Amino acid sequence: MAARFRDRRDAGRQLASWLAGYAHRPDVLVLGLPRGGVPVAYEVARELDVPLDVLLVRKLGVPGHEELAMGAVASGGVRVLDPDVIAGAGVSPEAVQAVTAAERLELERRQHRYRDDRPFPDLEGLTVILVDDGLATGATMRAAIAALRQEHPARLIVAAPVAPEQTCDEFRHLADDVVCAATPEPFYAVGLWYEDFAQTSDEEVRDLLTRAERGRAVMSRPVAP
Repeated sequence: MAARFRDRRDAGRQLASWLAGYAHRPDVLVLGLPRGGVPVAYEVARELDVPLDVLLVRKLGVPGHEELAMGAVASGGVRVLDPDVIAGAGVSPEAVQAVTAAERLELERRQHRYRDDRPFPDLEGLTVILVDDGLATGATMRAAIAALRQEHPARLIVAAPVAPEQTCDEFRHLADDVVCAATPEPFYAVGLWYEDFAQTSDEEVRDLLTRAERGRAVMSRPVAP
């Protein structure tokens, strides 16, 4: 059985070691998927000495079985649906639309809470490392990739501490590179591979983004002669 991560911060530090080739590069940006992906992404960005930001994505859960993803929505009006899950669960088009509308409202709330009035960074020509705390079905990551492709990054890297090997392989057709630190089998669920998988709060996300921004400002401050 694969070793478990202590928590998301530990997972981020371990994941960063797999991404060492991107360290100290001015063309690299780390984007975390809130909420749980942000503590992981914070450690990755800190270890690599590159900027951190967030990309807002919301899972579309099957009504009555919300843990099962039938798709996801992301910033920029992107929606990705899984027709097999929708058909298998017997979800009506009206129900899909209702869940989509509710999650888009939550997306807007978090957009304001996490970013305030800060514009989304210009990604054109950058290498973007997209980080989550783990991949199961990968629905939210697919929506994130679809949203980011509209921003024309030079390269898009998907990175996660833990995921099923099959899911990682599927993303190799969607991203320029995929880094999965651990691919245990059987997989079951992301949370099983963490000793502490407590929910990340909005306040923690904001705090980590503020700390990352302040840290970059200090590091970039010119040294007096």
